[in-house]
Amino acid sequence: MQTLFQQLDTFLTHTQNYWRFEPFHHSAEPALPWSEPKLKEWLLGLSERQIETFKAQPDTLIEQLAPFIANLTDFHTLTALHKIQHSAPELTAIEQGVPGRKYDQVRLMGGAALAHHHGSEWLEWCSGKGYLGRVLAQNSQQRVTSFEFQQALCESGQADADALQLEMHFIQGDAFDGASQAVFHRQQHAVALHACGDLHVRLMQYASRASLSAITLSPCCYHLIEDETYQPLSQFARNSALHLSRSELRIPLQETVTGGERVRRHRFAEMSYRLGLDELLRYELSMEQYLPVPSIKKSQLSAGFEAFCQWAAQQKQLSLPEVDYAGYQQRGEQRFWLMERLSLVQQGFRRLLEMWLVLDKALYLNEQGYQVTLSEFCDRATTPRNILIHAVKSG
Repeated sequence: MQTLFQQLDTFLTHTQNYWRFEPFHHSAEPALPWSEPKLKEWLLGLSERQIETFKAQPDTLIEQLAPFIANLTDFHTLTALHKIQHSAPELTAIEQGVPGRKYDQVRLMGGAALAHHHGSEWLEWCSGKGYLGRVLAQNSQQRVTSFEFQQALCESGQADADALQLEMHFIQGDAFDGASQAVFHRQQHAVALHACGDLHVRLMQYASRASLSAITLSPCCYHLIEDETYQPLSQFARNSALHLSRSELRIPLQETVTGGERVRRHRFAEMSYRLGLDELLRYELSMEQYLPVPSIKKSQLSAGFEAFCQWAAQQKQLSLPEVDYAGYQQRGEQRFWLMERLSLVQQGFRRLLEMWLVLDKALYLNEQGYQVTLSEFCDRATTPRNILIHAVKSG
């Protein structure tokens, strides 16, 4: 892992111009963040259908980008993870009330944790209603402590666990309060499914301090941190020249598998409207910086671009002149497809950046005396956030 991290770190450092930019803010084709004319020619020659196809098929996209970016395919091969194999756990405790993909995520991660269980009880971190904890309690017949911030979820989860006669105990608490470390005990195996940002960092820190028997977690939402930039955990990452901003920490999260045609239409409308408004403000009001506009209800988008601009102006207390709204809407749509083209190049580095972050966490746990393995607990169709960090206390 040390060698792989250092190789990946060097590659990402040398290729920063391909991924270290925000496609949304590029307003014109000549302002591309790299100089390779063949890559530009390939991007600008793509049809809208091809762009959508490549966004939905990451492996195919990597093959297309490989001739323009040296060693890109090699590093995707080097960082590829195997899918963990295990027998299916008993699931009667969660058959009700869990959406389809979430059900599969809980089932598959629960099976992975059970297959490599260490310790005599469980700690479910950021548990929500305790769906994962129910799988662990039902299949291991061991006590589960479920730690959750929201009191209502604790109460609901405890009621469900009691009704199922599962040995689960919910504790309401704040993960960022040092007092929460009191729930950690050496004999526990800690688990967390998609704990966000600093929440999974706290889990690793608290668990290693208490020398827990094992830790199994699937990280998510790397950008949800208190600091403006990512704070590396391992010594190797602290020595890196890369310093990732919050916006750059969003890059690994840009792949989704949810939604359909309706979701795509809403995204196209909202993003092109925002970009069209940006064009309008730059040309009509001489604004040089992008003006952030609050979130808007999807139902409001059906009123059209002009109505969106008037709503945004009201939100920002601006007075708009009489303009050619149809023309600015067209500019916004042109910028949307430029953004999508540019994002394809950034997408080629999405998993590599995530692996940099995951390897940092794995190396940190190794430094704390854990034997660490990385794997995938499900396929990307179930969730793109499918990386599993499993750490067992040495000795």
